[in-house]
Amino acid sequence: MSSLKAAAVFSDHMVFQMGKPIYVWGHDYSGRNICVSFCGFTADAVCTDNTWSVTLPPVNTYGGPYEMSVTDGCETVTFSDIMVGEVWIAGGQSNMEFELQNEKHGAEELENIADSNVRFYYTKKNPYIDEFFYIDERNGGWALPSPENSKCWSAVGYYFGKRIARELGVTVGIIGCNWGGTSASAWVDRADLLTDSDTKSYSDEYDKAMEGKSFEDYLEDLREYREWEAAWQPKIDEFYAANPEGSWEDAQKYAGSPSRWPEPLGPKSPFRAGGLYETMIKRIAPYTAKGFIYYQGESDDHKPHMYGKLLKLLIDRWRTEWQDPDMPFIMVQLPMFINRGEEDRKNWCLIREAQMNVCHDTSNTGIAVALDCGEYGNIHPVDKRPVGERLALQALYHAYMRISEDAAYGPVYYRSYADNDCFIIEFRHASSGLVLKGADTPDGFEIAGKDKKYYPAAAQILSGGKVRLTAKEVHEPKYARFKWVNWGDVTLFGKNGIPAAPFRTSADA
Repeated sequence: MSSLKAAAVFSDHMVFQMGKPIYVWGHDYSGRNICVSFCGFTADAVCTDNTWSVTLPPVNTYGGPYEMSVTDGCETVTFSDIMVGEVWIAGGQSNMEFELQNEKHGAEELENIADSNVRFYYTKKNPYIDEFFYIDERNGGWALPSPENSKCWSAVGYYFGKRIARELGVTVGIIGCNWGGTSASAWVDRADLLTDSDTKSYSDEYDKAMEGKSFEDYLEDLREYREWEAAWQPKIDEFYAANPEGSWEDAQKYAGSPSRWPEPLGPKSPFRAGGLYETMIKRIAPYTAKGFIYYQGESDDHKPHMYGKLLKLLIDRWRTEWQDPDMPFIMVQLPMFINRGEEDRKNWCLIREAQMNVCHDTSNTGIAVALDCGEYGNIHPVDKRPVGERLALQALYHAYMRISEDAAYGPVYYRSYADNDCFIIEFRHASSGLVLKGADTPDGFEIAGKDKKYYPAAAQILSGGKVRLTAKEVHEPKYARFKWVNWGDVTLFGKNGIPAAPFRTSADA
C-alpha cells in the first residue's frame, strides 16, 4: 500500500486559486523529503510525525489544464486536469446544502451544466473520525460538471460559481462544506465557544447531555433514537404526501409522537459543539481559496440574541484556519419564513439584524439580502438562483472590484430623523430611487414614540432613497422599524431588483 498521500481534497480535476500561495499537504513516513512540482514551481519539505506540507508560489495567470506531481523519492503521485481559477468555500446548513437536482430550475440547469465552467468538491459528511471516515474520504474527489455528477451539488454554490465563471471568464471551484440542521457552534473550535459566557452555553449543553454517561451509554441512546426515527419519519412523509398544506403540529399528531429531533448529543452527533470543525473544516483547511460564502442561522434561532457573537467567532476561526485574516466572507441574510400555524416570535428578525451588524462591523464581509426568497411553511425554499446570484454580486464588488457598491446592494438603512410628526428614513444604495412590487404604497414600516409602542406607518417614497413615515397614533416619532417580522410580503426594492433590508433604528426599542 502506498505510504505517500496528499490530503483527500487534492485530486484530478481540482481548481487552484490564482494569485495566492498554494498550500499542499499530506502524509508519508517521517524523515522522507517531499517534493511538489506544479506549473514550473517546486517546493520541498521533510515529513515530520508522518505529515508534510509545502507552499508553492502563486500562479498569477488563469489557465490549464496542468499536472502536479508529489514525490518522496520512492513513490510519485500525479494529479491531472488541474485548472488555475477561482476557488470558494460554500459553508452553512441545509439551504446551502440544498441540492441542484431538487432546485426550481435544477432540471433545466443540469441539461446544459457541462458548459458552466464550475467544478465541485464535496467535503465528506462524517461527524466522527474512525476507520470508515478515512475510507470514505478517499472515495471522494473533485467532480467535473455533468448531468449525473452535478445532481447533488449545492444549488446556491453552483449558481454563485456559474455567475463568477461567466463574469471573469475562468474556471470556478466550489468546495462544499455544509450540513443540514447545524448550528454555527458546530463549525468552530469548541475552545472558541468558551471565550464568552453566552456562546459557552453551546459547549455546556454537550457536557450536560453526556454527564454521567459512558460512550457505550451514548451509543445505546443513539441506537434507540435511530429505531424511533425509522418508524416515525415514514409517517411524517406519508402525512405530507396526503396533506401538502398541513401544519407541523398535525403532522406530529399523525405520526403518533412529537419530534425528537435532533439526535442525542454525543461524540458521533453532527450537532455537537465544535464537531464539524474537527471532521470537516480541518479536513479542507487551508486549501487555497479566494473566500467563503455562507448560508446559515436557522438552527440558531432559539438563541438569536447571541448569534452575532457566534457568527464573529466563526468568521475569525475560519480566517485563522485559512491563514488569511482578511479573507472575504459573504453571508446570506435569512429570508422570510414561518411554519404554518406558528406564532411570529420575531426571532428571525434578530438573526437578520445580527447578520447585518456583523457585516457592518467586520472587515471584508458582504451580505446577500434574500428577504424575498422565502416560502410560507417551507424552511427550504426551492428557488436558489437569486440567492447564488446575489452572493456573486457581493463577490464581484468585495473580492473582485468588478462592479460598484450600489450594483451589489439593495437599499440598506442609513439613518433617520423626526420631521414634525413625520419620521424620515434614508437608505444607502438607493440614490437612483426605490421600486415597489406588488403594492401601491410601501408596507411593513412601523414607528413609535418614546413609549416604544409601535404602530403601522403610512409610507411615502421620496426622492434620493428616502421614505416619509406617519401614524396617527404617534405624534412625536422617535423609533422606526421595517419588516420586523419572521414572515410577511416583500414589496420594496432597489432598482437593481434586490429588496430593501429589514431594520430597526434602535436596538433598545
